[in-house]
Amino acid sequence: MRVLRVNHSAVVDAWRERERLLRHAGLDVRTISARVWDEAGMPVRLVPRPGEPVEGVATVGRHPALFLFDPRPLWRALGEHWDVIDLHEEPFALATAEVLLLRAVRARHTPYLLFSAQNLDKRYPLPFRLLARRALRHAAGVSVCNAAAGDLVVRRGFPGRPQVIPLGVDPAVFAPDPARPPPTPGGPVVVGYAGRLAAHKGVDVLLEAAVAQPRLTLRLAGSGPDEARLRERVTELGLAERVSFVGALDTDALADFYRGLDVLAVPSLTTDGWVEQFGRVAVEAMACGIPVVASDSGALPDVVGGAGRLVPPGDAAALGRALVTICDDPTEWASLRANGFARSQEATWGAVAARYRRLYDLAVHPGHAAHSAHGAHPTEARAVEVIVVAYGTPELLGRALASVAGLPVTVVDNSGSADVERVCRKADVRYLDSGANLGFGGGVNVGLADRLLPGADVLLLNPDAVLHPGAVAALSERLAADAGLASVGPRQVDETGREARVGWPFPTPARSWIAALGISRALGLVFRRGPGRAGGDGQPGQGAERIDYAIGSVLLLRAEALEQVGGFDEDFFLYAEETDWAKRAALLGWRHTVVAEASALHTGAATSVDTAARDTHFAAGLERYLRKHHGAGGWAVARSGEVVGAAVRAVVLRGDRGAAARARLRLLRTGPLRAERALVLSRRRPRVSAP
Repeated sequence: MRVLRVNHSAVVDAWRERERLLRHAGLDVRTISARVWDEAGMPVRLVPRPGEPVEGVATVGRHPALFLFDPRPLWRALGEHWDVIDLHEEPFALATAEVLLLRAVRARHTPYLLFSAQNLDKRYPLPFRLLARRALRHAAGVSVCNAAAGDLVVRRGFPGRPQVIPLGVDPAVFAPDPARPPPTPGGPVVVGYAGRLAAHKGVDVLLEAAVAQPRLTLRLAGSGPDEARLRERVTELGLAERVSFVGALDTDALADFYRGLDVLAVPSLTTDGWVEQFGRVAVEAMACGIPVVASDSGALPDVVGGAGRLVPPGDAAALGRALVTICDDPTEWASLRANGFARSQEATWGAVAARYRRLYDLAVHPGHAAHSAHGAHPTEARAVEVIVVAYGTPELLGRALASVAGLPVTVVDNSGSADVERVCRKADVRYLDSGANLGFGGGVNVGLADRLLPGADVLLLNPDAVLHPGAVAALSERLAADAGLASVGPRQVDETGREARVGWPFPTPARSWIAALGISRALGLVFRRGPGRAGGDGQPGQGAERIDYAIGSVLLLRAEALEQVGGFDEDFFLYAEETDWAKRAALLGWRHTVVAEASALHTGAATSVDTAARDTHFAAGLERYLRKHHGAGGWAVARSGEVVGAAVRAVVLRGDRGAAARARLRLLRTGPLRAERALVLSRRRPRVSAP
């Protein structure tokens, strides 16, 4: 695999260890970096090791989001064949837009990855907001160094599951002194700080803690714009005998610095424009066997939580107490030392490189290939587990479970029904009470979060559906035969034997107008609105209408696609959640189809007896989908078409059909999402905690 990695911060030699380990594992990784970049307040010049494939490029601008590379080296590099472009820059950065523009001009379709550490929900001005959304929308993967950044990139348009990958540390350098004893209870406490000497880093808070706790001796490593002010502050507070400034340290000296401490303080503050995005110094100290006390701010709880102490940001008294009490309790100090070291091993360069290798593998999955593997010989059998989301109707559930007997099954019950639980016990399947009516997508995610067979494909089965003999095997064989498929569904029939349409194109504003005008069948652009002819297996050249996705009443999801795309969007309550999942998978290069050799019986809407509520959920699902994938303007266009169609039908049609059209017109005027929120609030099942 050939990887082009673009990262302005690769000027730091230690931070290129990931690439070196990937090359050692057999990958061909070339890095483009800035020639010189400011890191931790100091200019760092790129110095490649002998034979190291890293190129320093001139840059214009100094802000990480507002600089540009010299385009000429990028242009030359992008002219080569690469399997993946690892663009280790923020989605909103000008450098990201520059690289993607050159990629487009080069007419390259190489999948690319992005990186984000931004964990503040900022509204970026134009054009940065649009550039970020476009970059995220078409990325094959995103790595983030904290969970909040992952949530934000999804909200801003990334269709898949961001991978939280820590910033790496070298275990050969940052290692504990095995002979180090705990501090003496009641004795002096040597506290270290490493990082930029700037106001938002909270060094002032640490100085105040030292005033309150006379046993503390502080060693401050680093440099920055506030160094002179902090030195004056030390004198003002009478701390000159207990505070030393050791300056900026190289990697080896920094490891020795940590090992000479009793505890490290990371007192970072929360500001309007900044919070801690990772906390590499905390990981380095834990790798050296030194306990950490950090602010409960930004990403620090993710890094330190459970392996160190957290205190409120800006609370000097709490910080001072924590620093002293840890060192007065040898048992706690030893426990934090052991737990911190174990946590740090998740961030070694070896662990980080392995996570990136997996990210690259997912980015270049066959769904991105120009030619699919359709028609290839099946590989070994794929494991399958079943997730059923139930809401009452135990009599139907028993029938559904019988059709998948012998497979590992989890039933997620959104109703908390004792009858549903009894059916599960009788069928010998696992029962999970979700604790609330989470909707279909939320229920599926409960099952996905607690897998019976991690790594297996997942069969979603409605309680009102029954798989015919051999259907699961046929679906699984199709996934095995075509590595570009994210999901497959069977043909479906209702109780009368009439075939129901299973495969559909994705909804769009234009299709809403076409359907509203009643010409969808004539144009072959119908999207999912009701029963119709089955879509066949949906493959080109087989006489079947092209489909974009298969409905979720019976649907087999590929494990690798789930890993890359993630679970269902829980904003969708009851309809269109599988449409959204399929669309996100398609944006990541996957395909979906219907397997003609597999069939199922589906008693449509059998779990819902309230037609008005069902129509509300359906319309709300469509609105949510169109807003998400086509914006507010797209929904406005679609809604106007729906209103026109409903108004015409309300005038022309008589009887029940006319009444239904008038009801739909009222729903559209209210707004389906608004109507659904009112409906859900009126019927919400109180959440209960598991015993």
